[in-house]
Amino acid sequence: MKYLHVSSVLVFLLLFFFVEPLLAEDARVGAGQADHQRAELVRQAQAEKAAAVQSAREIEAAIRTDRQALEQAVAELEAKKKRLNATVSNLHQEETQITAEESDVDVQLHKIDGMVKELIGQIRINAKDLDELIGQDPQYARRGKKGQPLNFLSAVAGDEKFPGMEDIRTMDTALLEIIRSSGEVNLKNIVITSRSGRESEAEVVMVGPFTGVYRLGGETGFLNFTPGSDRLFALANLPDSSLRRDIASYMDGSSPAVPVDISRGGALRQISHRVSFIQQIHQGGPIVWPILALLLFGVLIVAERSFYLLRYRQLKPPLIARIRILAGKGNWGACEKLCAGNQWKKRPMGRVLGAGLSVRTLDREEIENVLHEAILAEVPRLERGLSTLGMFTTISPLLGLLGTVTGMINVFHVITLYGTSDPRMMSSGISEALVTTMLGLSVAIPLMLLHNMISRGVDRIIGDMEEQSVSLVNLIFKLRSQESVLRGKTATR
Repeated sequence: MKYLHVSSVLVFLLLFFFVEPLLAEDARVGAGQADHQRAELVRQAQAEKAAAVQSAREIEAAIRTDRQALEQAVAELEAKKKRLNATVSNLHQEETQITAEESDVDVQLHKIDGMVKELIGQIRINAKDLDELIGQDPQYARRGKKGQPLNFLSAVAGDEKFPGMEDIRTMDTALLEIIRSSGEVNLKNIVITSRSGRESEAEVVMVGPFTGVYRLGGETGFLNFTPGSDRLFALANLPDSSLRRDIASYMDGSSPAVPVDISRGGALRQISHRVSFIQQIHQGGPIVWPILALLLFGVLIVAERSFYLLRYRQLKPPLIARIRILAGKGNWGACEKLCAGNQWKKRPMGRVLGAGLSVRTLDREEIENVLHEAILAEVPRLERGLSTLGMFTTISPLLGLLGTVTGMINVFHVITLYGTSDPRMMSSGISEALVTTMLGLSVAIPLMLLHNMISRGVDRIIGDMEEQSVSLVNLIFKLRSQESVLRGKTATR
């Protein structure tokens, strides 16, 4: 209906704009012609109106058909949308579940990766240790085991190759072979490099991978092993005589024990590079010689004082005991002869008591003064050299400290000129610093000990002289009082 009204409007507009001018133009035409035209136009308008109505109906039917199709399509799309929304929801749930599972898998993978890395690291460490064991095992090398396919050990240890199960099995077999060989003791004749540098056939005992000993002629010593050439060579320095005797006894079968170097050559290298006392002294610099001079003079003083004190030590029984026996008999002259005799004349005790006996008739105070003077006269002889010895014990560590300072000055001088890139250039100054300190303390400690021992000996002698002097004074006045009592009784009678 909407399209019908539109068509009517259009027809009236056409009539309004076109028919009126025609009527005006043909006004002169007759009324019959005008009517005919008007009827024709009406007929045309009605035909157009009918066509427009029919077209509108067709359009309306098509619109209704299209609307139904659109509504059906919209319904289908709404259903499809619902299905897609449900699918999307399910996919979101699956994504969340897969993400959680992926997170768990990542955690487990991280743990497994850490365990694998730790295992591979341990295998690499074991490969390095096994390579070192094979290189340091003379028995394993001399049996030809170096020819086994073990070249991969350095590659595995150096992170250049990923170890496979076959490599691990080979490592396990080689390790078991080394463990088994570590308990073997072999005695055989082998060509070695002697201390003179010549190759000679010697009687060799190999104690596992630890120690090799040899006997070549009358010489017995330790062997060292060169991994690169698989050769055994004698150490440049022979071990101590006790070790050589133990080695010879073991090789002869008379001893069940033999010295073993469990450090795989470290202790043997210490024997080879052992520095003697004379070499250490030469490394100490010029300060060493004054310290050694103090040691020499100190030893001389100690020897002289020890000989003096031992020579004039107190005899048994003590002198005062013998004097008490003779004085009890009233024989003072024999007492003076005893002190002036060869046995006691050169001894401090004899001279002191002899001085007291010579003034026995004086008062107590005068006798005590004489004895005290005699003791004081003996003290310088007894303490002769002790002050010098004490001074040596004080000076020697100071000289060692001086050597330490000069040695460190040399070290800093070398650092100033050459830096710290080569520690061997600083070794001379460090050796001087340490050797002088060691030598200064080594001199001071025994000299101080001997000084105290001699001083105690001197104090003991002086104490004995004072004790026996007091006993002599008491003996003189005791006997004098007894004589006075006897005289009084005799006069009374």
